[in-house]
Amino acid sequence: MTKIFVALLSFCCLLNNAAAQEASKEIDRLKIFLDCVNADCDFTFFRTEITLVDFSRDNKAADVFILVTEQNTGSGGEHYQLIFFGQNSFSRMRDTLSFNTDRNATDFEIRDQVIQYLKLGLAPFIAKTAAAKNARMDFKFLQPAGDSGQNKKAILTKDPWNYWVFRVGVNGNVRGDAVYKSSNLNSSFSANRVTDEYKIGFEGRVGRNKTGYDLVDSSGIKKNITVNNHTSRVEHFFIKSITQHWSAAYSAEFRTNTFENIKQGTELKAAVEYNIFPYKEVNTKFFAVRYFVDVRRNKYFDSTLYDKLNETLIGHGAETQFQLNQKWGNTSVGVEYHKYFKRGNFFNLGANAQVDVRITGGLSFFVFAFGEIVRDQLSLLKEDATGEEVLTRRRQLASGYNYSLNFGVNYRFGSKLNNFVNPRFN
Repeated sequence: MTKIFVALLSFCCLLNNAAAQEASKEIDRLKIFLDCVNADCDFTFFRTEITLVDFSRDNKAADVFILVTEQNTGSGGEHYQLIFFGQNSFSRMRDTLSFNTDRNATDFEIRDQVIQYLKLGLAPFIAKTAAAKNARMDFKFLQPAGDSGQNKKAILTKDPWNYWVFRVGVNGNVRGDAVYKSSNLNSSFSANRVTDEYKIGFEGRVGRNKTGYDLVDSSGIKKNITVNNHTSRVEHFFIKSITQHWSAAYSAEFRTNTFENIKQGTELKAAVEYNIFPYKEVNTKFFAVRYFVDVRRNKYFDSTLYDKLNETLIGHGAETQFQLNQKWGNTSVGVEYHKYFKRGNFFNLGANAQVDVRITGGLSFFVFAFGEIVRDQLSLLKEDATGEEVLTRRRQLASGYNYSLNFGVNYRFGSKLNNFVNPRFN
C-alpha cells in the first residue's frame, strides 16, 4: 500500500510540474491580427516597420486583436481609435488609444501616426514575450517643425480661425466617341464649424451636364439629340449638443433640378436626435433615432401629374441608424420614413442594411441591401415621356420602388503568418 501511495504522489508531482512549466512558458513572438474597419491601413508598411511580431491571418489564433476605426473631425482631419483586445494567454489585457490627424496631413504622415500608436499599444504585450529582449524602445518626444518647445502654450492658444473650415472646388470632364458626346462641370463650396457644443455649416453646389447623341432611324435619317441638365443647391444647418444622448438641429435648403422638374425648391426642417449610447462611443457603437418636421415650397418648370405649377407641402418623418464595430466584424442598419400631413397617400419608406461578419479564422461573408418604397414623386411632369426622353434620361420617370443587393462569401486559407514583404513587380 505504501508503494502505491508513493507512486501516486510522484505522479501528481509530475503533473503539477508539467502544468507549472506550461503556465510559465514564455511566448517567443507575439501574433497580432489587424482589422481596419473603415480606415485606410498600409499593411505592407506596417509589416516592414514592425518586425518584432507575427502578423496573423487568423483572428482566432492571434494573441492580440487590433480594431482600427476612423471618423471625420470638424477641422477636416480624421479621428483614429485603436482598440487592443488581448486573446488566449493575454485575454485579461485590453487597451484603447486614439489620436487626431491634421486636415492637411498626407497619407505618408497619417500612416506614420498610425504606426506610432500601434507600437505604443503593442509595447505592454511584447513586454510579456521572449522577443522583448530584442526590442528597442525610443521614448523621445517628436518635436514638430518650427516648434519652440512651448507645446502647452500652443495647445491653449486660441484658434485664429475660430474652428471654421472652408472648402472650394471645381471639377469637370469631357468624353465621347463618334456618336456620343458628354461634358459636365461642377463647382462646390462649404464653410463648417464643429465643436463639442455646436455644428454649423453652409454648403453649396452647382452642376451642369450636357450630353449629345447622333442617332439614325429606320429610314436612314440622322438625328441629333442634345440633353441639358443642371442642378444647384445651397444649404445651411445648425446642430446643438444638449447631453451625451440628445441633440437638436434645424436646416434650410434652396435647390433647382431640371431632371426632377424643380424650378425653385425651398425646404425648412427642424429635428431632434436621441442616441441610445453616449456619443463618445461612436467608434464602436452608434444607435440614433431622429424625428423631424419639414416645410417645402416648390415651383415647377412645367405642370405636374397633379396639375400643379407650385405648392406648399408640410410633412414629418423619422430616421434610425444603428452601427456596430466589433472584433467579429461590423454591421449597419438604417430606416427612414417621411410623409405629408395633408396628403396621407404620399410617403417614402426606405431601409438599408450592411453586415460584414468574420465567421471563423479565414471564413467571412458580407451583405449590403437597400430598398425603398416611393409614393411621393409629386414633381413628375404631366405629359407622357417620349422614348427618346426615357433612353437619354432627360426626365425623371415614375417608379413605385427601387432596390439593390450585394452579397458574397470569402474564404482564406494557407499560412497563418505573413511577415514577408516583396514589392517586386507590384
